[in-house]
Amino acid sequence: MVLSAEEPVGTLTTALAHASRLLQTRPALAEQQADEILKVAPGHLEALALRGAARRMQGDLSGALAVLQPLTARAPHFPDGHFELGLALAQSGQHEDAVSALTRATQFNPKLSAAWRALGDQHTILGDARSADAAYAESIRAAVNDPRLMEAAVALCEGQLAIAERLLKSHLMAAPTDVAAIRMLAEVAARLGRYDDSETLLERCLELAPSFNAARHNYALVLNRQIKAGEALRQIDVLLREEPANPSYRFLKAAVLARVGEYDEAIAIYERLAHEFPSNWRGWMSLGHAYRTAGRQDQSIAAYSKSIELAPNCGEAYWSLANMKTYRFDDSSIACMLAQLDRSEISEEDRFHLHYALGKAFEDAGDYSRSFAHYEEGARRRRAAAPHYDADTNSQQRVAATKLFTTEFFAQRRGFGAEAPDPIFVVGLPRAGSTLIEQVLSSHSAVEGTMELPDLVYIAKTVGDGKIRGGDYPAALADMSPDQLRALGEEYIARTRIQRKTDRPFFIDKMPNNFHHVGLIHLILPNAKIIDARRHPMACGFSAFKQHFARGQNFSYNLSDVGRYYADYVALMQHFDTVLPGRVHRVIYEDMVANPEAEIRRLVAYCGLPFEQSCIDFHSNDRPVRTASSEQVRQPIYSSGVDHWRHYEPWLGPLKDALGPVLDAYPSPPPHHTQTNEPLQGEAP
Repeated sequence: MVLSAEEPVGTLTTALAHASRLLQTRPALAEQQADEILKVAPGHLEALALRGAARRMQGDLSGALAVLQPLTARAPHFPDGHFELGLALAQSGQHEDAVSALTRATQFNPKLSAAWRALGDQHTILGDARSADAAYAESIRAAVNDPRLMEAAVALCEGQLAIAERLLKSHLMAAPTDVAAIRMLAEVAARLGRYDDSETLLERCLELAPSFNAARHNYALVLNRQIKAGEALRQIDVLLREEPANPSYRFLKAAVLARVGEYDEAIAIYERLAHEFPSNWRGWMSLGHAYRTAGRQDQSIAAYSKSIELAPNCGEAYWSLANMKTYRFDDSSIACMLAQLDRSEISEEDRFHLHYALGKAFEDAGDYSRSFAHYEEGARRRRAAAPHYDADTNSQQRVAATKLFTTEFFAQRRGFGAEAPDPIFVVGLPRAGSTLIEQVLSSHSAVEGTMELPDLVYIAKTVGDGKIRGGDYPAALADMSPDQLRALGEEYIARTRIQRKTDRPFFIDKMPNNFHHVGLIHLILPNAKIIDARRHPMACGFSAFKQHFARGQNFSYNLSDVGRYYADYVALMQHFDTVLPGRVHRVIYEDMVANPEAEIRRLVAYCGLPFEQSCIDFHSNDRPVRTASSEQVRQPIYSSGVDHWRHYEPWLGPLKDALGPVLDAYPSPPPHHTQTNEPLQGEAP
């Protein structure tokens, strides 16, 4: 369609509509149409925005910016211009500027749903989850045209979740196929942590509207949060078939791939994203995490350093370097971290990460007083930001388990559960040597190392009607039939299959906190092996205290809580030694360090495996390792860390007091407990 200067406004509107339709499939023709319009109507705002969009969609980002930046300067209140500018800036990797442009677009047109969603994507890329959630909620509100849903949308945006839930359920009673309302209710459920409900709602939403990609993206996120990696990847691939360049989808896919141990593919995606978006510090940090797990230490350090170069206030990048354990900060890096702490505007998350990193820096420098002060401040701030931990509740849970799991209870259920012998569970406290045990065993030709798998905790939550503390777990196990317990064991094997990359007959699950679930393991997987990694309570307790954990382990941010948690752990494991004698094999960390070959031979024999020299040479194993000890277990066993905690002894009084008799009795249980040392079949007495 060619226009002349005499064309009426109606024809101009028709031409714009025609060009807009061409934009998605034939952007070069859309640009030609925009050019024709601009010949007739120079400076026409919609036509200029269309020209910029067409150039962006053809990959000509500099050309798009050359159109859109002057446009928004000349027409600062034109929302479509800011929207298109934001998309072009985002595609060129200028994420902070994209946020500014998209924010202006939403200010001038709050009903521009696509701008809100693009703004959420940019906040996601920049790692600002709270702002992303707010923008996505606003995108839902902007897309709602039904007056009956407006009130629910407002409540959702304002965080009034109970009100939003009530209004949406009422609306869906009358209109059960309203996909916008279903998606909104799924968002409410996800924010309340009811991911099962959110998943079910989003499944229904996609049944009704398979092309509803915003809902599919939500669905992939919810599946990932529920550790359903395979299902999440399938949904992400559907999204990527339609939008292969979408950075949010690609970042999510890389994160899920890393979670299931596909590090080469995850690294390849992260590397491409870093090339496309070189100013994205969050992307460099994710790449650093993946490099580190894969054992590519130099590349990991370079990626973390790039993240710091782009965002000098990024406390997490400094902590990621410190958390490599073998990395040493120089004086200039320490000075930079201290300077960042002096700034009033850095976030609380950056602040506690910097304190932990400085704790490690001063520890390496031998300045233990300053080191402890930073560890203590980091823990104090981390505890304030973490979900509340109640030591009394933890003790009550331990008592409930000992009352349920008696000798008679297990005798009545002998032969229940799935027969699979595959899993080897390594349990204990964090920082007790579980990664070392995993590295030793995974060096055996019959054993595959995976990572700290969340699947047993997930199963415990399903038994407890969605939660462990405050739910029906473990009491509900008493009422489960043989078939139900077998099904739980088979579910565990099925859920963990995605983590297994070889045909080795055995695999390791080294989630330390699974010591809470020894009774569950025995019931649903009676042929699985259970190994208790135990370390001196002061060494283990302080090592946990000075470690910033990405999630969980909320007991570790207070020395008294650490001591009580360790004491409850010892009491629970001693109970299982009594009611299931010989079921759990214990590895004392200090014994492993003092006499590694003897302890490794005992460990391998407990697993019913022939000894292999490769287990002694475990440090040569180049498998991915995803814990704080990843660099340490790639070295031979060393003894320097055994008594390292004594440098901090003047400040560890609360830990000693909370440990009580457990400290004096180590490595044996306290006198008021009984010990059973019957050897297992296949294990030398």
